Amino acid sequence: MGVPEVLDVAQDGIIVLLLTIAPVMAIGLGVGLIIALFQALTQIQEMTLVFVPKILTVFLSLLLFMPFMINQMMGLMDRMAQRIVSLE
Repeated sequence: MGVPEVLDVAQDGIIVLLLTIAPVMAIGLGVGLIIALFQALTQIQEMTLVFVPKILTVFLSLLLFMPFMINQMMGLMDRMAQRIVSLE
């Protein structure tokens, strides 16, 4: 396996990583922005107000997007297995 093949594998892995985690990160970012806006408007500076809702929404979004994430990772694994088989 040469340099172009290694770069293709690395690029495919990075793209799958970004596609897999993007929905969860976007939801966490959105909830964080909403909480920050709420804190700025009400002058409430409670630290648990930041962490608890974000943790809960990220956990729920992980449960919601888990089938999509598994399909993305299984697709990557299938492509890697096909590359290994084609080397022989």
